[in-house]
Amino acid sequence: MEIFDTPLYDDDFIKLVVRFAWNLLFLMLVVRFALHPNRAEREFTFTAVLLNITVFFICFTLKKLDIGLGMALGLFAIFGVLRYRTDAIRTKEMTYLFLLIGIAVINSLSGKQTSHLELLAVNTTMLVAAMFAERVVWAALSREAKKPKVKQVKRQTVEYDRIELLAPERYDELLADLRARTGLPVVKVQVKTIDLRLGGASLVLNLDPSALPVDEDDSDLE
Repeated sequence: MEIFDTPLYDDDFIKLVVRFAWNLLFLMLVVRFALHPNRAEREFTFTAVLLNITVFFICFTLKKLDIGLGMALGLFAIFGVLRYRTDAIRTKEMTYLFLLIGIAVINSLSGKQTSHLELLAVNTTMLVAAMFAERVVWAALSREAKKPKVKQVKRQTVEYDRIELLAPERYDELLADLRARTGLPVVKVQVKTIDLRLGGASLVLNLDPSALPVDEDDSDLE
């Protein structure tokens, strides 16, 4: 039966239903098990799901026109680059966007040469990769980023005039004098050079990082 020279039904309808079922299954699995259920991800999920379904039906419909791989790659560019250029998109969200577009393209354009087992393997691999990246790699990176940064030991070089305090038995007096005169949290002193003619010495001061302001720099004090 035809309506305006267009068949009301053909065998491709069954193919459409089966392939869309594949696409919808793995779309839901990615959304459910890979994307975190926080507010920001839910807002992105709305866009990603509709985009995946739209790409699937565009690819399946245009498949009969024999446009082929060039059309599929063009869709990546159109929906990836032109996607809402008025709003910035994070790298992670862009990756998920390409993943879901890829799932739609694979399930819609695969032909008789692609078995259902192959489709299952490809879709499952993409799902597992997304889950691994989200739950292992991304989680590890997030934990690392949240760790408090350990301050490195800071050093300052000063020219010191009281060389009589450089004697080992007067080390505590040297520390106290340097703390009082510089106002720095000196915890260790190393003698760099001694000038007996001028009666001075060049000292390297190790400072307590926990007692320094955050923006304390490493410049030398002369």
